[in-house]
Order: sequence, then structure tokens, then C-alpha cells
Amino acid sequence: MSISRSVLAIVVAAMFFTSCNVQKYIPEDELLLDAYKIEVNVDSAATVKDVKALKAELQKVLNPEPNSKILGLQPGLYYHYKVKKDSAGFISRFLERKIGEEPVYLSQVEEEGTRDILRNRLENRGFFFSGITSGVDRDTAAQRATVKYNIQLPQPYTMKTYTVDRDSIPFYDVLEAQVKESPIKVGSRFDLSAMKLERERIDQNLKNKGYYNFNSGFLIFQADTNQYDNRKFDLFLKLKKDVPSKSVKPYKVSKVNIYPHHIVGADSVAHDTTRYNDKNFIQDIEFFKPKRLDPFIVIEEGDLYSPKKSKGTSRRLGTIGAYKFVNIEYNEIKEEANDSLNFLEANIFLSPLSKRSIRAELQGVTKSNDFAGPNLGVTFSNRNLFKGGEVLNINATAAYEVQIASGDQAGLTSTEFALGADLIFPRLLFPYKFDKDFFDYSVPKTKIGVEVDLLTRSQLYSLLTFTTNFGYIWQANKYVTHELDPISINYVNLLNESEEFMQIRMDNPFLDNSFEQQLIAGSIYSFTYNGLIRTDRRSMFYVNTILDVAGNSLSLVAPENDEGNGAIFGQEFAQYVKADVDFRYHYLLSEDSRIATRFFAGLGKPYGNSDVMPFSKQYFSGGAYSVRAFRTRSLGPGTYDPPQDDNRSFFDQSGNLRLEANVEYRFPIFNYIKGAVFADAGNVWNTTGNGVEGGEFTSNFINELGIGAGAGVRVDIQGFVIRFDLAAPLHDPSEPEGERWVNDFTSPVFNFAIGYPF
Repeated sequence: MSISRSVLAIVVAAMFFTSCNVQKYIPEDELLLDAYKIEVNVDSAATVKDVKALKAELQKVLNPEPNSKILGLQPGLYYHYKVKKDSAGFISRFLERKIGEEPVYLSQVEEEGTRDILRNRLENRGFFFSGITSGVDRDTAAQRATVKYNIQLPQPYTMKTYTVDRDSIPFYDVLEAQVKESPIKVGSRFDLSAMKLERERIDQNLKNKGYYNFNSGFLIFQADTNQYDNRKFDLFLKLKKDVPSKSVKPYKVSKVNIYPHHIVGADSVAHDTTRYNDKNFIQDIEFFKPKRLDPFIVIEEGDLYSPKKSKGTSRRLGTIGAYKFVNIEYNEIKEEANDSLNFLEANIFLSPLSKRSIRAELQGVTKSNDFAGPNLGVTFSNRNLFKGGEVLNINATAAYEVQIASGDQAGLTSTEFALGADLIFPRLLFPYKFDKDFFDYSVPKTKIGVEVDLLTRSQLYSLLTFTTNFGYIWQANKYVTHELDPISINYVNLLNESEEFMQIRMDNPFLDNSFEQQLIAGSIYSFTYNGLIRTDRRSMFYVNTILDVAGNSLSLVAPENDEGNGAIFGQEFAQYVKADVDFRYHYLLSEDSRIATRFFAGLGKPYGNSDVMPFSKQYFSGGAYSVRAFRTRSLGPGTYDPPQDDNRSFFDQSGNLRLEANVEYRFPIFNYIKGAVFADAGNVWNTTGNGVEGGEFTSNFINELGIGAGAGVRVDIQGFVIRFDLAAPLHDPSEPEGERWVNDFTSPVFNFAIGYPF
């Protein structure tokens, strides 16, 4: 591995150092365009807001753009020259195809034309009669040039009044109501882009009031400066001439037709029509029960046409999981039109997915504990099971792993077999009946799950796990999702313990207790806000919080056993409260680069029956989605240093408290290849002693963080990400105090993973 890393480092260094040397390729009579500079000055008598934003907008119109730079270097330009003017090998030709750039010279810049464009942009923002000059700074020694534009801003034109230029038709009353709600206020600067947004706002509002055939292009603005001599203007909104009469009349939905089993391209056949809740459900056979489909449709007969309701209906229907396509069409019904209203027929065509499907997945798995092997998963899905959009998923997995490390532990095996099923109802199964409009954005789903898993570790134990849950998933809006499992049961039965594992448990009472209480019954609630999907902001954040409470309800009804602990059918159950928060903040530097940060904090507290948290509910640190400079489950707790010859120390390396922070700079390399540099810090601790030396949480926890840094390459193909990260430890808490800053770049940890870490 060290040889390959050295070769890679040499190749990368060679690429960047050679890319500095482009000057020898520049023609003698040309200067390479190095940069643009814009200087904006404001007249002393003028008052101008947001000069910085205006300058950034003007910067965008400068053309042609100079050749791109990476850390001050220009590899794209270098490899273009290399291939076009020198003999080039395969690697250079490949890089030229991927990142090569045509050179941009000073001779390509048209200063006069650019000044005209800048003047036009300034006039669109209310700055008329601006002074614009340009010049060039030439560096003949480096054969580069910088073009400068100097702009003198006068006092901008500001709005005095904003009114509707009335006519006799009643529609102008509607426009006047819209103007009263306008974000364009008295004193606003003349702004052409704001007027365009105003037209779109009015158009959207009118469409949601039933104006089906209205168009933003029917609206025009006129500005009048004749009444003022101090750069003020009156703004008038009016309709264009010859606007069709149907465009200024609202439309009402008179019929709603739903086709629950629409096959695209199929021949038309006779259909039966079922009338339910003032809607027509038209299908050849009862593919979907009207009673179950109706709650997803918010378009109602007698309502005014509304794109918002159309979009909401389409979104809600798409979440059922039984349909491939949702298509809503409106047809005008001319024979029903009158002087004040026109009418529409809404047709909702639903194209189903295949009722049954099977998906198989074969993976090759390698783990940080040197186990490797194949993993086969098969999923059978049955959609629309009871003609109400129900989805049944039956999952079966089989995995075999063998430890490939050298030494006494080589050849150890692990096998796992699991069989489970999920039944998802696209509605709320609840004793209380909610009103149809109570859940505006989407209809909650009810999920029932059950799974049996058998894990066998050679020379250690077999573990039989039974899991079942009943809960709800509700998307409150585009960004917020709630998940509540009021019933979550997990039963673990330790089978076929070897003498070696019995000895491990005897030597570690904390571990023994964490395996002792095998019944976990409680409730789990999760709240997620995902603002990372926003496209209109540079600053975005994500929050996920989980509250897990076990044993609280059972303690009210369960009798006590001989030891004074609550038990169900003689089986003690775990009692604990566990809460954690995952906060992420991303800042976009450009369209393809960002700073991504993450903070995680979690705490579990046992009580009642439990002295320690169940092993499956404890926290671990290290790995591809945690502190990447440390292998999975190899960090902590606290300053614990496991024996070097004990490859099963991961049993001890857990805790009931976890803190972690990460920061990562992501940037494009070329096409779908992305790069990143990052730093991670974190650890786990126990809030009470567990027999592990140095594992208890103290006020000195800052000095017990595992810290690492590294770099990575990601293959990002339309959101599917394959990630390769190489990280080295900087601060190792397992080392003696005073020797923890290790800066061990000679022994980095390689991480392979799917998806971004945060």
C-alpha cells in the first residue's frame, strides 16, 4: 500500500508542478487573460444599498471567462497546450479530454461591447447614466493581462407609487388586490428583475384563484418619470391589448375522473364507473378501492382550478408506492361556460407498477476486523396487496465471512441468516379518525415489521434476534419527516456459547450485564429536518434527533422477580432512555464545491432493571462514517488502550455517551470525479465505570478526543456515490498523556464506503 501511495503522490505532484509551466506555449503576440477586476464607486450625493451584491452580479456578465485555476495553477490549460503543441502520451491525452481548456487571450476581450452590457445591467437595476471606463494592466514578462472596469454609480431611480392602470373590465379589481400584496414597496429601486418576479407572482396567485388560461406575458409595466425631477418614478401595471376573454375568467372544476388502472398505450376497453365522494372512479376491474384512493386526491368538484391542489394531489398519489406515473389533465367544457365562469374536467391517470417484483443483491464485504466474504440479499415485493396501496416486502439475507488476518485468529468464520417482512399501509391505522385535510402535505404511512436473525461466530457464540415494530411515518412538508414507533420489541437469545466467550463474559461484568437483559421493549421517535435538498440557499442544514425509551410501560404492569426486577414471563426487560442529535451544516462555495460540517451528540441512561445499556444500544466510534482515521469500533472508550494481541477487544470499546465533530471541503476534480479533504474528532465514554480503564467520562474529555485528517476521492454518478477516503490519526487518546499528538501519516487508514459520510 505504501508503494502505491508513493506512486500516486509522485503522479499528482508531477501533474501540478508541470501545469505551472504554460508560459512557453503562449504566442509572442498574445497575452493570456489572467483576471477581471471591477471597481465600483458611488457618487457622493447618492445612496446605494447592496453594492457588494451588485458588483457580484456585474462580475457574472464579463466574458470570455479566464482559464480556471486550481491552487493558482492551470492544469486544464497546460494539458491543452501539451496535446496541441507537443508530443503527448496516453495520460496527457486522457487528461486533455477530461479537463483541457482552450486558452483565453486578451485579444478576445471586447471592452466596448462589455461596457455596453454593463451599462444595460445597471440600467435594469435603476442606475441610468452611469459612468463606465476600462483599462488593461499588462505583465509582459509573464505574458498575462488583467482587464479593469471602473464604474461610477449615480443616484438610482426609486418608486413613488405603484398602481393599476385601470380599464372598464372587472378583472382590474382582481389586479388591484394583487398590487396591495406586492413585495414592491414605495421607495424601492427601479429593478427589471423584480418586475419579472412580480409578474410571475401575480400569475401564480391568479392561477390558484382559478384563472386557468392566464399568462404572465399578459401583464406589462410602464414607468413614468415625467412628474418628478429627483429621480423618482410612478409604476403602472396593465394588461396587454387583445388578451382573450377566457384568460380573465376563473375556471371551476365540474368533474373529477380518476383512472386507477391506466395502462399507457393500451387499447381502450369498456370501464365501469363508481361514484364515490363526488368523484368518478373509472376502471375495468377494481384495481384500487375508491374508498382508499380518495384521501390522496385534494381536487374536488366545485372547487376553483388550483395548480397548488394539482401538485398536492400528484405528490400524495406518488407516495403510495403502487404507481409508476401520475398524470393530471384538464379539459375545458365549453358548453357549460357562462359570463362569469368557465368549467374544467379533471382527469387523473394512474399507471401502476408491476404488482410483484423480486430484487436480488450480491455484495462482497470487507470489515475492519479483517472479516471478508459474500453477502446475498433477496427481496420480494407485492404492491397494492389489499387493493388499498399496501406494500408487502419479504427480505431474506445470507452472509458468510472469514477472517483473513494472519496469526491465531485466521480462519475464524461468521455466518448470518435473516428473514423478515414489512407491511406498509399508505394510511394511518389509528383508533381516532382524522379529517381528510388534517394532513395537508402527505398522508401518513403505517408500517408493521418483523424479522428473525441468526448470527454465528465460530469459537464464540450464536445469537438469535427477534425484532418487531409497529409505527408511523409522516412527511409534514418537503423538509420535515416524523417517525414514531410506539411499539418496538427486540428479543435476543444467546445460544451455543463457547467456553472462551463464557470466560470473556466472566472477566467483564459490564459486558455480561449488557448481554443479560435480552428483552428490549419500548418506543422510538425520530424527527428529521433535511434542508440539504434546498437549491435556493448557500447555507443549508440538516437535523435528526432520536428519542428511544425502553421498559417504561412494561414497568407499570410487570411483576417483580426474586431479585426485585420487573419481568415478563420470567424474562427481565431492559430499561433505559437514549437520545441523540445529528446536526449538519453545509455552505456552498460554488455550484460544485462546499464546506460540509457535522456534530453528533448522544447519551443513553439505564435505570430501573438495568445497570448498563444493552450491548446493541451502546455507542461505538471510528469507521467510514465516523472518525475515519480509526477503524470501526476501535476508538475509546475514553483513553482505553486494548491489548495488542486481543482482536476481540471491540466488546469493550463501547460507551453510553458519544461526541463527534467533522469538517470536510468537497470540490470537483473533473466530470463525475470529486475530491475532498477532511478532519474528524470524536470518542465514546461511559458515564459510570464499566471496568474498562480510562473509559469513564470526565471534565478532561476534550483531551481524550480521537482526531484525524485525510483526503478522499468520490465517484458521484447522479447521486450514487462510491467513496474512497484515506485518513491518518493526529491525536490518539489511547497513548499515554503527553504523547497523544502522534501525527502518524505513515500508517493511514483506508475507508471504502457508499454515500457521503454526512
